Amino acid sequence: MSEIQTTTAGSLPRTSALLDANASRTFAEDGFTLESTPEFEALVGEAVADVVERQRRAGITQPGDGEFGKASSSSVDYGAWWGYSFQRVNGLSLTEVNAFNEPARQSSPGNVVLTSFLDRRDRQAFADAYADPEAGIGTGRNATAFPTTTGALSYRGQDAVAADITHLRGALREGETGFLTAIAPGSAARVRNEYYPSDEAHIEAWADVLREEYRAITDAGLILQLDDPSLAENWDQITPEPTVAEYQEFTSIRIEAINRAIEGLPKEQVRLHLCWGSWHGPHSTDIDVRHILPVVLQAKVGSISFEAANARHEHEWAQWADAEASGLIPDDLVLVPGVVGHSTNLIEHPDLVAQRIQRYTDIVGAERVIASTDCGLGGRVHPDIAWAKLETLGEGARRAGRPAAVIA
Repeated sequence: MSEIQTTTAGSLPRTSALLDANASRTFAEDGFTLESTPEFEALVGEAVADVVERQRRAGITQPGDGEFGKASSSSVDYGAWWGYSFQRVNGLSLTEVNAFNEPARQSSPGNVVLTSFLDRRDRQAFADAYADPEAGIGTGRNATAFPTTTGALSYRGQDAVAADITHLRGALREGETGFLTAIAPGSAARVRNEYYPSDEAHIEAWADVLREEYRAITDAGLILQLDDPSLAENWDQITPEPTVAEYQEFTSIRIEAINRAIEGLPKEQVRLHLCWGSWHGPHSTDIDVRHILPVVLQAKVGSISFEAANARHEHEWAQWADAEASGLIPDDLVLVPGVVGHSTNLIEHPDLVAQRIQRYTDIVGAERVIASTDCGLGGRVHPDIAWAKLETLGEGARRAGRPAAVIA
């Protein structure tokens, strides 16, 4: 076999200095935009240089910036990947009702809508566990409050994305490829909407706005990773459970928004990250990947990153094999399966990692597989555990590349 490339799903553990610096930043008059300073940006630049080198030493061949440019002020923070977007878009403001305290909404045949985050079906099925602060399901503290769309959206994040690009490019070696994450339109549009006439119009507006960020990243020669857990995760946020056909139609709007936003961008530089949400809950109501692949694979991207290591979704490698056998997977699509997990403190054995990788190289070939993490590790597991997982990812990829490696 050939060498197996490796990457991550984005977030990596922030240093204490970076967490403290984020916590001490002041907010602008809107109450959620964090002010920056040259001193702060210098600190981020140094932290990115260090995290890229640490990835390199762990065996990661396509490193990212750890999402260090996305504010996080707590060692446990599941929302930094999303909250950063509030800093970069006009038309948002704080309101009394937001995406996390809004009333529950019921769907009906022909009218599929997202209910509140607190009304998720998995949360209702395991209410006692979710309410127990010692159950390990908590998602930490976000660096900023969640605003609402109250006006026309427009992009104002030019300086911020330029800083992200500068920090990462400055840390990369000649010939090395790196990636930056950016929220996808469908996930961004899950903030409460009080301005646009429909959810679809709201999503389209986010697609038009975020396109500027996407282009800046690809124009810089970097890989753009579109973070869109909404594609799979929305299933749990619709009550009562819809039919698969209804959900596929609902999800198609999100895929169309992605294609609208990336039109004209180099396909090989666009990676879509699909997941079921990274919180450590039961995930009893996750939808099987086979039900969403017919829609998700219509995204005009060069690669797709997805959870393939955790106990709820590891079995789905067989569903990817079925999709390939039926001709559903485009011939040029690169698969980026997660082969180490964010939802357990157990350090995966390198042989297990190699076996997981081989499941996918057997489906599409080694040249079309990049081994990754299920989801971001930063803010989800202890830093020491996160880095041990990256090391076993690197070693597992090396073992998977050996001719003698076989699946037990």
